[in-house]
Amino acid sequence: MDTPTALNEMDGIQPPAITSNAAIAHIKKQRRKEIPAADLIAAICGGDKTALSRGITLIESTNPEHLAKANEVIAGCLPFANKSVRIGITGVPGVGKSTFIESFGKLLTSQGKKVAVLAVDPSSSISHGSILGDKTRMEELVRDENAFIRPSASGNSLGGVARKTRESIILCEACGFDTIIIETVGVGQSETAVHGMVDFFLLLNLAGAGDELQGIKRGIMEMADAVIINKADGDNVNRARIAKTEINRALHLFPPKNSGWQPKVITCSALNNDNINEVWTLIQDYTAWTQTNSYFENNRNQQSQYWMMDSIQEQLHVHFYNHPQIKDALNLQSKQVLNNQKSPFLAAQELFEMYLQSLVK
Repeated sequence: MDTPTALNEMDGIQPPAITSNAAIAHIKKQRRKEIPAADLIAAICGGDKTALSRGITLIESTNPEHLAKANEVIAGCLPFANKSVRIGITGVPGVGKSTFIESFGKLLTSQGKKVAVLAVDPSSSISHGSILGDKTRMEELVRDENAFIRPSASGNSLGGVARKTRESIILCEACGFDTIIIETVGVGQSETAVHGMVDFFLLLNLAGAGDELQGIKRGIMEMADAVIINKADGDNVNRARIAKTEINRALHLFPPKNSGWQPKVITCSALNNDNINEVWTLIQDYTAWTQTNSYFENNRNQQSQYWMMDSIQEQLHVHFYNHPQIKDALNLQSKQVLNNQKSPFLAAQELFEMYLQSLVK
């Protein structure tokens, strides 16, 4: 009897049926099948991570036809939200954000926590593409049953923060995730937006890269509730200790926070899982402190007000530039400004008045 090979199949084993193009099309159609909003809400609130992914895809969609359904899903999930701790994590590229988040996330899931990571990937200003590589960088956490990782392209929104990140938080909380981590692109404008949607803001820093305070903007330091000096291992341990002392001194020079909390500095090694539990203890202490003095709830209320106002501005912006009359007039006004026939301010005023008049008609 001939030895079975890849080209000579064994008796009793049937070759796989060849899937027709029609069957493939049917499968794809089933995957794209519309799920009623009520069913999607029920599935998300029941802890279905697949439904959660579909819900986030829906609210991230730029298709105007999806807006009403997305709002219905958000409204249905809202009563089950606001039962988590929201943590923002930032730091310069190369500081080890993904490694830290994986190590931190694994610690939390080992304690029975459910962790959702919303990682915003930078979009290319040229091709508008995004790598969305966080799932490949967090190989262990992505396989954890109690974890959910959602990379989102930043698009053209402020500082790289995905436009619908805050709504995604609501869906994750409704799905039962009690710890929400938002990873930002890097030190820049995005931190201001992320700080406005989290309870605890954590800045990752790196020792041994020169002047430890030089690369940190004052605004970022003032927003931070804790500074974590990562990669404090090997030959870098002593440098991390020195950096901790320097940053501690700097933090004490800043005005007191509205929360009454004094930011802390911790050294850790995410690669070796050193001191990761101390970070979680610190966040728990902060949460207990701010809930006791009512800052936790007041801060969330202020954030909701801010995002309502921000949404109004965004919708006015979109409506203005998509208005047919404005589209036509904008080109003419631009040419007059470029030819020094009209000042930019007068052109803007005339366009705005034209817009207001069109609303009255």
